[in-house]
Amino acid sequence: MFKKIGVLLIFLLVLVAMLVFTRLNPGLLKIDLAFAAVETSIPVAFTLTFIAGWAFGILCGAIFVVRLINERRQLRRSLRLSETEVSSLRSLPISDAD
Repeated sequence: MFKKIGVLLIFLLVLVAMLVFTRLNPGLLKIDLAFAAVETSIPVAFTLTFIAGWAFGILCGAIFVVRLINERRQLRRSLRLSETEVSSLRSLPISDAD
């Protein structure tokens, strides 16, 4: 519950900051993309940059999570093999070393 409230507060804080930034910077910005030149407002440019950064962060986080899931799968497989080996060794009769 507190996590949801925290996420909501952060979202509202970012939204308010973007609205204030939009009101304070109504100018235009020319961006040269090497293959085209685009003229847009400063808030739109910063919003798109923010969204691109957010998407890149999500992508990096997803890659990290996929690696963790793969490692977990390998560890579970190794654990299963070790458990079967231990159970098969426990079922063997104990022989004396005479």
